[in-house]
Amino acid sequence: MNRDQALVQACLQQDRTAQRTLYEQYGGKLFAITLRYMKNREEAEDVLQEVWIRIFSHLDSFRFDCPLEAWLKRIAINTAIRALQKQPQWKNFLDTDGLEISTHHEMSALDLLSVEELRSLIQQLPDGCQTIFNLYAVEGYKHHEIATLLGITEGTSKSQYSRAKALLQKEIKSISN
Repeated sequence: MNRDQALVQACLQQDRTAQRTLYEQYGGKLFAITLRYMKNREEAEDVLQEVWIRIFSHLDSFRFDCPLEAWLKRIAINTAIRALQKQPQWKNFLDTDGLEISTHHEMSALDLLSVEELRSLIQQLPDGCQTIFNLYAVEGYKHHEIATLLGITEGTSKSQYSRAKALLQKEIKSISN
């Protein structure tokens, strides 16, 4: 039995020390994920709370067919997406009618930004753009996977990603000027 298996088994037996260890080991990474999807720290903390509830209530379904960290991250991503989809403005952000997309991809000003500044710019994107940008550029999902996950078309995923890149490029250029 490896370390993660032992940790999960102890958590399933309601071992508080093991639960705390799981929280301490992965809490920061999961918070970083929720922070990428939500507009502010408070929303991210609320979603993180829901993530931990889901983790501990579904830990018995984890079968070790993937790394524990990957399973935990997937729960965080799915929980953040569900939280976004509950917001009334969600549908408006996935509307691509009249959308102008820049096909120019020069982002040399990116080198001038800190990670925190870039994260802040991403958080300022409209919800749909922000979510799709994170799923595609940060998490590594493919557009067809994003479409399935969000219940949208692959074309909408691609156009929202292009829109996000264009908006980020515009903001980055305005900062560098």
